[in-house]
Amino acid sequence: MAGYTNSSGAGSYDFWLIKTNSSGGMLWNQTYGGAGDDEAYSVVQSNDTGYAVAGYTNSYGAGETDAWLVKTDSSGNAQWSQTYGGRAQDGAYSVIQTSDGGYALAGFTDSYGAGSFDFWLVKTNSSGGMLWNQTYGGTGNDQASSVIQTSDGGYALAGYTSSFGAGSYDFWLVKTDSSGSVMWNQTYGGSGDDEAGCVIQTSDGGYALAGLTNSTGAGGYDFWLVKTDSFGTSQGSQTYGGAYDEVANALVQTSDGGYALGSLTGSYGAGDIDYWLVKTTSSGNMQWSQTYGGSGDDEAYSLVQTSDGGYALAGFTASYGAGSYDAFLVKTDSSGKSVMPQSSPFSIPFAAIVIVLIIVVAIIAVVVIARRRRSRSETSTSQQYPPTSPEVKPT
Repeated sequence: MAGYTNSSGAGSYDFWLIKTNSSGGMLWNQTYGGAGDDEAYSVVQSNDTGYAVAGYTNSYGAGETDAWLVKTDSSGNAQWSQTYGGRAQDGAYSVIQTSDGGYALAGFTDSYGAGSFDFWLVKTNSSGGMLWNQTYGGTGNDQASSVIQTSDGGYALAGYTSSFGAGSYDFWLVKTDSSGSVMWNQTYGGSGDDEAGCVIQTSDGGYALAGLTNSTGAGGYDFWLVKTDSFGTSQGSQTYGGAYDEVANALVQTSDGGYALGSLTGSYGAGDIDYWLVKTTSSGNMQWSQTYGGSGDDEAYSLVQTSDGGYALAGFTASYGAGSYDAFLVKTDSSGKSVMPQSSPFSIPFAAIVIVLIIVVAIIAVVVIARRRRSRSETSTSQQYPPTSPEVKPT
């Protein structure tokens, strides 16, 4: 898991990389950063079993904030890092390793491009050296949340735009060739706010995007899933949510051809905001949903389907843990039922709890038996054998 921390490290916020075992137990963690704010938003395992972590920094670089890419070995030790940006605000929200062994980062730039913020795609070699970069956008605010390398060697970027489309913000999908030149782009949305958090290429060669909408749906903001063909033409969409706000930040196509969307809900669950996992059919019809969390705010930002058919969600929690916010990892089975305890900040296995309870009960039993034996012994020593005969009242 990658994110940021102000519990440890060198600055106000530092990149934070956590490696766990298959049960969620921490194996190691590492921080990266300087005296300023350094926030990581994406991680990918590289083909040498190390990791590449991307976000933004104002500890290093040329401007107010720069995109920052940190490459580590398999134990999280930094091997190299690179910044990308100009004099203004620039950052990365998504990183992938490309087929040539380099990396592609997507996010936002205010240093380059046409508007206040533009989509920004940076392509590097395997050492993080920039090969090229491209901006996409208009006079408004356009920010990319997700990038994938497509089956033809090009790229697809998704996020939101206020430069184009029907509403204040619309989903925006930009398809490029392998050099980052635009092949086509499409917007999706209504008169309200529609912001895409992620994009995937589907098994039929099309695309699926997930994010939030208040142009349609049941509540303030709802999960919104949009399916397109290979040219970005919409093939349909679905919303999921209740009376309050739901935000989808993560999407996967599942092994059965359906979809799983993950992030947060304010309409359901135990607290103000809970993790929310929605499973759909290939047509987007909801099959089930599950919430995870406690009485505080619990927000998921990443989702994967695991090799056992279940799911893992990562984000932060204010319901459990040691600080105001802690990193929070939830593992589920294929039906979304949590297989890791979430009501305890220490993630104690259920079997261990049972063993502890048995030991406590055994200790209590021993103490009770010992007290009863001592009480009998004291009673025995105070009695006279044979007991004295009672006095007989004179008649």
